[in-house]
Amino acid sequence: MARTPRSEYLILDIETVPDVERWARPETPQGVDPPFPPTWAHRIVVMGYLWLDHEYRLARLGVMDGDDTAGGTADDRERHLLETFSAAVGSARPVLVTYNGRSFDLPVIALRSLCHAVPLGWYYRDKEVRDRRSDAGHLDLCDWLADHGAVRAGKLDAITRLIGLPGKGVVDGSQVEGLYNSGQLEVIQRYCLADVVQTALLFMRFRLLQGGLPRATYRHRVGELLDALAADGRASEVLGGLDRERVLGPTILE
Repeated sequence: MARTPRSEYLILDIETVPDVERWARPETPQGVDPPFPPTWAHRIVVMGYLWLDHEYRLARLGVMDGDDTAGGTADDRERHLLETFSAAVGSARPVLVTYNGRSFDLPVIALRSLCHAVPLGWYYRDKEVRDRRSDAGHLDLCDWLADHGAVRAGKLDAITRLIGLPGKGVVDGSQVEGLYNSGQLEVIQRYCLADVVQTALLFMRFRLLQGGLPRATYRHRVGELLDALAADGRASEVLGGLDRERVLGPTILE
């Protein structure tokens, strides 16, 4: 299915914990880090999103965790989250934008949808979503900046700092399980939202890099996005830690 230049963009990030009902972490010697769970054993507990319209203006920003499923189990919450996500993407068909989503986020979403019998037809019917060299269905910034495996990909923390963003704060992905087990879901939500916002701003810079946005247009659109995020208020930690002029780039007459 051919995409048009007027596509909308859904910047996406997920946070997961081990699915201890279906996977048992093997014992390891003292001082040895436990193994990373296999892809199918990641339970999605938070999904962050930032939706840009076809002119790169902020349309929606938020997090989903499935907790509006009254009295539900962990499986119920995850199923509800996946059903909401799949229905929204299947209806609107935005271009998905992730950082390392081709290797982690989307395979996890697919396998957890398999687990919970959630239809994901758009993912399998639209070949552009899974074509790593097309940016018309899914643009994995990590994969593109690594030239599809030609070089080692940098981590989101390092690449965002490269363009004037603050990168990771006091929380990182390794702490999500502990935060979840101690009931600190709001901390995970803020962490996920910060990653989504920085991924969105990195995406805008990548569009400039690709030649998809002229520099003057890039500055204007990013300035609008920063102002919209400031008015929203939920990305204050990111906005307070970035270098606005580095993020915007130099003023150059086209």
